[in-house]
Amino acid sequence: MPKDVLKGKKIVLGVTGGIAAYKSAFLIRELIKRGAEIKAVMTPAATEFIAPLTLSSLSQNNVVVNIFPESKSNSTNLSTWHIDLAMWADLILIAPATINTVAKIAHGFADNALTTVVSASRSPVIIAPAADVDMYENPVTKENFQKLESLGYFFVYAEEGELASGLTGMGRFAGINKIIDAAEIVLSGYKKDLSGRKILITAGPTYEDIDPVRFIGNRSSGRMGFALARAAFLRGADVTVISGPSSETAYPEIKRINVRSAAEMKKQVLIELKKNDSLIMAAAVADYRPARVSAKKLKKEQKLSEIKITRTDDILSSIDNTGKTVIGFALETDNELTNAEKKLKEKNLDIIVLNSLKDKGSGFEFDTNRITIIRKSGKAVKLPLQSKFQAANKILTELT
Repeated sequence: MPKDVLKGKKIVLGVTGGIAAYKSAFLIRELIKRGAEIKAVMTPAATEFIAPLTLSSLSQNNVVVNIFPESKSNSTNLSTWHIDLAMWADLILIAPATINTVAKIAHGFADNALTTVVSASRSPVIIAPAADVDMYENPVTKENFQKLESLGYFFVYAEEGELASGLTGMGRFAGINKIIDAAEIVLSGYKKDLSGRKILITAGPTYEDIDPVRFIGNRSSGRMGFALARAAFLRGADVTVISGPSSETAYPEIKRINVRSAAEMKKQVLIELKKNDSLIMAAAVADYRPARVSAKKLKKEQKLSEIKITRTDDILSSIDNTGKTVIGFALETDNELTNAEKKLKEKNLDIIVLNSLKDKGSGFEFDTNRITIIRKSGKAVKLPLQSKFQAANKILTELT
């Protein structure tokens, strides 16, 4: 298995005084599962919502709350701990971040343990703000977000939903998985380099009905397509996913259109492509469908000996890609490179991504993939086995 990007990484987790502070416990647990080492720094207000002992127990490290020890008469060990901790960190992650802490960082305040560490940081900083809707939407808060983002801070913005006050709106703490994905993005060296791009991604299989019960399908899970969608969103793109039947999930900000058949997918691609500047065709679209669909379940007593099939429409051959960047996928079992290059030319693609079922740990139903990126120029880049999320980022870099 390829090494997890988070394995061995040193992360300072900043926890501030909002109701979402309790979720920091879940965040620590999931980061440690991925192999990261966590040291937590809490603001005094955060301790009103979750005990430092909880975070210390989960992280197996001491938790810093105050700049100075409570009793200076028992010790003279007043080292520059904030410098040491800032230099130790590969990443500083502030989750949740109150608007108060965001404002302090934006204006250079270093008046508590957390803001002091941030002021001394050399590593990237991720901020995941959370607040009630009116506090979150306050123009001053928005200005502070924009200021910090312009300075290179990476934001995982809050989501829309039910809030602690009972109101509904923007300000709900982002999902744990999204924050961890963002940590992987940042630690991999990526930024919001797709800001302003509108990317349409297809994912999953298509099912071609035989009757109300049975269908012709394939083993695609949709993992590659949804990994592309999540990575593109975190890197700043406006993302739309057209998905065949799949249990994979996207972030709530990503527009998702569910389809079943190749014909339905084609229809939606033709509609949505007009609104987007790029298309990544990661779906495993069926090549054939039954020539006739039975309105009733076919009984075994009917002794059906064959099912006549006909070709489905080729979606990539049906689109007008003028002014668009189009990336296709090819899953091959033999003559992989030759077949992929042929598809690249015949369908007038900018890039084709080759998967081979011969590669162990690659293809359908795996969390990993070994891909070759082939450009229109003919240059091919073969990548090692890696997670589909990492592979997705390599593909997306071709759009930057």
